[in-house]
Amino acid sequence: MARTVLTKPDIDRALKRIAHEIVESQRGAQGLLFLGIPTRGVHLAKRLAQNVAEIEPQPIDVGTLDVTEFRDDLVDAPTRSLSASETPANGIDGATVILVDDVLFTGRTARAALDAITALGRPSIVRLAVLVDRGHREFPIRADFVGKNLPSAHDERVNVCLSEVDDSDEVTIA
Repeated sequence: MARTVLTKPDIDRALKRIAHEIVESQRGAQGLLFLGIPTRGVHLAKRLAQNVAEIEPQPIDVGTLDVTEFRDDLVDAPTRSLSASETPANGIDGATVILVDDVLFTGRTARAALDAITALGRPSIVRLAVLVDRGHREFPIRADFVGKNLPSAHDERVNVCLSEVDDSDEVTIA
């Protein structure tokens, strides 16, 4: 049975806090580029960019980073379809890239994202923002910005639901 660990207000507060942490750590929003990892990371990136724009009123670039072809586990799940990465017309060179994903688990997706970014260009810095960090790393990856640390058993499932995809905002664990 799934139990809710974050509700819509919890998610909203976490994203606002992360936005403030990003602005503070970067001393503003100049040169920021949010790259969301599909599916829910894209929507979280858009929400974070909107929150940052409310703090520092300026346009914030948001893109999509498809990491599928850079995954090291495609042999286990070869039926995944590729979706194209979308970055601003001026590219990622020199940008401060904030990678955004919903859940950080083994670190394999984040590692694939770093390879995907390298294939697109050379940002000045890359930071990782996640809504939930559940532990169980297989790679030495650490998120710079975390909405909620959620210790979990390896066989538990953390589900992030966002209204853009799932009709509601909540995080559950089962």
